[in-house]
Amino acid sequence: MSGPTAGTADPAATAALKHVALAGGLTETKVSCAALGDRLDASTQTASRRLQTLESAGLVERDVVGDGQWVRVTGEGKAMLRGEYADYRRLFETDVELVLRGTVTSGMGEGRHYITLPGYAEQFVSRLGYEPFPGTLNVELDAESVRRRGEITGVDAVPIDAWEDDDRTYGTAACYAVTLVADGDRYGNAHAIVPDRTHHDDDQLELIAPDELRAELDLADGDAVEVRVEAAARGDEPAERVDAEVA
Repeated sequence: MSGPTAGTADPAATAALKHVALAGGLTETKVSCAALGDRLDASTQTASRRLQTLESAGLVERDVVGDGQWVRVTGEGKAMLRGEYADYRRLFETDVELVLRGTVTSGMGEGRHYITLPGYAEQFVSRLGYEPFPGTLNVELDAESVRRRGEITGVDAVPIDAWEDDDRTYGTAACYAVTLVADGDRYGNAHAIVPDRTHHDDDQLELIAPDELRAELDLADGDAVEVRVEAAARGDEPAERVDAEVA
């Protein structure tokens, strides 16, 4: 649960990212700032600044040439667009469900260390409603699920705040409610924990639960599983506040 992560872009830059992606189909494409400005109803200078913002956020890579620039949407940029896509699907489709598939794999033991740290453990108990088993279940996602993983950002999550001790600062994370399904059996009180900073690639997903998931579902490395992602609510969220927000 550590390591650098790309920043996020503002809504105007996100609109520019969408236009770049539409022009190039998520592959490298040659972009003119003047043409991009026309599509955004903005000046050439504004279009140039938005591309710079996207590059600074790690959402595109650019190679400036004499008559324009070659722009490629990065993995982080694709994930942001998938999150936007998931949001719109939830607006206009009533039965959207995010199901990620993969196989159980052994981790490096980092999950056990981090989730037992007091600054995280206290938040898990108050916000998730349970003390996690001291260890994570690692799922290696298949190719299709890696492509869909970015949609998880469109699902309501429980935030885990950053904290610090005498030695260092520990980063934030998001916990998504999931139901884990394996060989017809299911476990419904689990969460996918997605740190803002992680050593894992996009094909790795870590799950936590109050019980040892391997034992509960009789799982071994290589077993196929489904991770069904659902909206999550904080256990310490006052009911009055939620009602007021809905009203």
